[in-house]
Amino acid sequence: MKNKLMLGLTMLILTILLAACGSNEKNEESNTDNAADDSANLYDQVMEKGVLTVGTEGVYAPFSFHNEKDELTGYDVEVIEEVAKRMGVTVDFQETQWDSMFAGLNSERFDLIANQVGINEERLANYDFSIPYTHSSAVVVVPKDNTDITSFEDLEGKNSAQSLTSNYGAIAEENGAVLVGVEGLAQAIELIKQGRADVTVNDKLALLDYVKQTGDEEIKIVAEAEDTSDMAFVFNKGNEELVDAINEQLEAMKEDGTLAQISEEWFGEDVSTK
Repeated sequence: MKNKLMLGLTMLILTILLAACGSNEKNEESNTDNAADDSANLYDQVMEKGVLTVGTEGVYAPFSFHNEKDELTGYDVEVIEEVAKRMGVTVDFQETQWDSMFAGLNSERFDLIANQVGINEERLANYDFSIPYTHSSAVVVVPKDNTDITSFEDLEGKNSAQSLTSNYGAIAEENGAVLVGVEGLAQAIELIKQGRADVTVNDKLALLDYVKQTGDEEIKIVAEAEDTSDMAFVFNKGNEELVDAINEQLEAMKEDGTLAQISEEWFGEDVSTK
């Protein structure tokens, strides 16, 4: 009787252990499956959804703005749309104020920024960039009757209308200007024409397009930086596969002349090469 009881107890313990092992194996399989799902990189997610989510300003002509039909258009918009088309995906644009743009990228609200973002050391420390698709220079813009400001050195102590986190705002500040926050180029120009700011440092191409579109003769360029700025798409770090896929298409667009064609459409010259 005693032996039978011991045998029964042993069998019960073995049954419990086997059941526990089976449960652990199922949990491990489940965890493995979840890990596999979580490990899907951003490129794979984009290709699976068939959608590239892009942060852009929508008020920065001629790069990203709304035309008379209220359609989002512009140089950057056309470039990223062509890239996406070649990748076999569509673009979902998320329009965001410039000063909130990087916060949106940080929170993964979009996959990349397409908004003429200049490459600099501070941004390179925190983000990855595509190869440049635009090259331009900074210019100093003042009211037509201004005689006090004729160079970047003359910005010392002057009020400069700028998007506070833009590359051009940094240039103005480096030259001693006091920044006056604005949401875009048009507002910056209005402030200097109204006397609420002395100057704005901005992108030459954007300024020339503004004058072309508006015929505004009340402003002028008085200085142009010797160094060119390189602009590119911006990504959160750790998304090398997506960056490589975007670069592959940009390189192809340079080689077959598509990027130059888009540039000439908007600026009358190829701004994709130095």
